[in-house]
Amino acid sequence: MPGDADPLVLHAPYFAIAAPGLEPVLTTELTALGLRAQATPGGAGFHGDLRELYEANLRSRVASRVLVRVAAFRATAFYELEKRARRVPWERFLPAGGAVAFRITARASRLYHEGAIEERLLEAVARVGGAPAPATLDEEEGERAQVFVVRVVRDHFVISADASGALLHRRGYRQAVAKAPLRETMAAAMLMASGWDLHSPLVDPFCGSGTIPIEAALMARRIPPGLASPGLEPRRFAFQHWADFDPVLWASVVERAQEGVQAAAPGPILALDRDAGAIAATRSNARRADVLVDLDTGMRPLSTLEAPAGPGWLVTNPPYGKRVGEASPLRDLYATLGRVARERLPGWKLAFLSADRRLEAQVWLKLREILRTTNGGLPVRLMVARVPLEPVDARTDGGSS
Repeated sequence: MPGDADPLVLHAPYFAIAAPGLEPVLTTELTALGLRAQATPGGAGFHGDLRELYEANLRSRVASRVLVRVAAFRATAFYELEKRARRVPWERFLPAGGAVAFRITARASRLYHEGAIEERLLEAVARVGGAPAPATLDEEEGERAQVFVVRVVRDHFVISADASGALLHRRGYRQAVAKAPLRETMAAAMLMASGWDLHSPLVDPFCGSGTIPIEAALMARRIPPGLASPGLEPRRFAFQHWADFDPVLWASVVERAQEGVQAAAPGPILALDRDAGAIAATRSNARRADVLVDLDTGMRPLSTLEAPAGPGWLVTNPPYGKRVGEASPLRDLYATLGRVARERLPGWKLAFLSADRRLEAQVWLKLREILRTTNGGLPVRLMVARVPLEPVDARTDGGSS
């Protein structure tokens, strides 16, 4: 097919999107699920049939969407685009009512006007019964229309159908939100990248709305994110509205996932915060995810942390302090984090998101960077350290690397 030599064109029939920097974590996850995945900027491509498509949507904890490659072609003029667009099998992906929406990006191409490109694609879709989605379509929800993602790079078009619908980080359990919420996909990626073994103790002393502990409980109990609900009921996906949707195959995928769920988390998972509202939100969200029984929640400051017998993992998303006047108290907070780790968590592994190297230095442990990404629009790094078995004097040892 023309343009297949372009390295930016997807060569796998499926593509899982991840936040920038999380591509290696996503690829490792998909490979562990038995999928033939290859990392590429923005996510990972993988091969398979409908079963693999269903499995990736139901089970991936890191992907934000899963796309199906629909067509790839080259067009340098609108008449070429119109001709090729009529050959795209749009009807395979049209939901009841035929509403569609396009997410188009174009660069380094002769056809660069995204509105004009969308107009031609909508004309092609209309020929098989499709119609534009309402202007009020919520991109985050993506449930009332079939979304097509169109990428145009150096005159090469790649058209993909969104198989997920609502973004995959929306597990459905997080309705109560504390300050600076962490996306579920980011929390899962942190846990995976930290090396947590799923059965050792896990502590989050800044749990907020409980995303990290809840994702940890889901992982420990082998509950796929698509089943994170009371009764292990699966969420809805866009592919369930497609012409080739196989309900029998989907039922078998769901049943197999449900049969693999463990009755309880094998190790203690602590969700702690000094804010009463955060603990209330954590408990409410954990109840919706059906993992409240797996969490030990408590309202307490970091300085009073009493961890279970370890070693284990402390994985957290502490405050970043990007607003004026926050730097000084946060230096004390990070210093307390390091002191508590050195004094009470010998042999433990510490992993936290950081947006400020100066705050990292207050921890006084030998930190190393595992990944770089963004959170809430801020560039962040996942920093990890192994806490020494013997107490460390912060005045003579430690520090970031």
